Amino acid sequence: MTTTPPRTRSRKPAVVATPEARIEKAGSFPPPNRDPHPKRGRMGWVEVIEGLDPVTHHQDIVRITAGYEFPWDYQRSLEFALFRTYCVPSISELLARTGEFEKQPQKRYDDTALLMAELVEHGYDSDRGRESLRNINRMHGKYSIDNDDMLYVLSTFVYDPLDWIDRYGWRRLHPKERLASFYFYRQVGIRMGIKDIPESFQEFHRFKLEYEREKFVYSDDNHAIGTYTLRLFQSWYPKFLNKGIEKVVFALIDDRMASAFGFPKSSPQLTEVVEGALRARSAFVRRLPKRRVSLSAGNATNRTYPGYPLGYRPSDLGVEH
Repeated sequence: MTTTPPRTRSRKPAVVATPEARIEKAGSFPPPNRDPHPKRGRMGWVEVIEGLDPVTHHQDIVRITAGYEFPWDYQRSLEFALFRTYCVPSISELLARTGEFEKQPQKRYDDTALLMAELVEHGYDSDRGRESLRNINRMHGKYSIDNDDMLYVLSTFVYDPLDWIDRYGWRRLHPKERLASFYFYRQVGIRMGIKDIPESFQEFHRFKLEYEREKFVYSDDNHAIGTYTLRLFQSWYPKFLNKGIEKVVFALIDDRMASAFGFPKSSPQLTEVVEGALRARSAFVRRLPKRRVSLSAGNATNRTYPGYPLGYRPSDLGVEH
């Protein structure tokens, strides 16, 4: 498939919504505690979470969940959350036109992952958080993007990590962790200029499910962006594992995603093996001592910005060199 050159900066709003769309003012909430202390025992962080309000202290809870309790799972789940958004033709068509996924998929992946990690680690209203949001809005501001598409992408950041951890995590999520994820990303979305963000956890989840039922259909752009992303995943491992990585990815996507990408559906037997391996990993992690250093941003595995965050600022991300 051929792609057209990247679009010039649009004069239209970055996020296009209906005229009656609700515009909300960002709330003011306490920043995350950068030096929290867990209680005793393997469930020490859960005891901390139990004492926090998921509405007002959602930044603390998300940082504990993503940085201390499930850093590996959180990173894997967000990889597949982004992958999931490419099942929407209007989203994949825009990405295909920019040419970024064909030319530099690793950089685009690293930019997204690190900017979101900055928000989790430092808080969306910290200096680094505001800098990250300015960069996110600058990158989106080059294009005219449908508000519902932005809403949908935001919803995957809320719910896909929850679904992944519920399925493969070393423990079940606390109800406050689930609510905190919603309140955290809702505030991020407001700061990104996204309109009509649902006001409840359940309402936003319904929006996500209905959007997928309506919008997940095959397109050539879906297939192209999905293939570029699959090749990116394969590039992280030795070449002789390429076929195996492909099979693992196919085993971890659902039938609706496979159809939207034009990928083959995995066999139930292979899916069972892959999921069994992930659960075996979690059984091992369950026996490890609790983590006392956050890995949400300090141990970012990226290939574009060596040593990040040392020597870098969020404003360096997404910049063409």
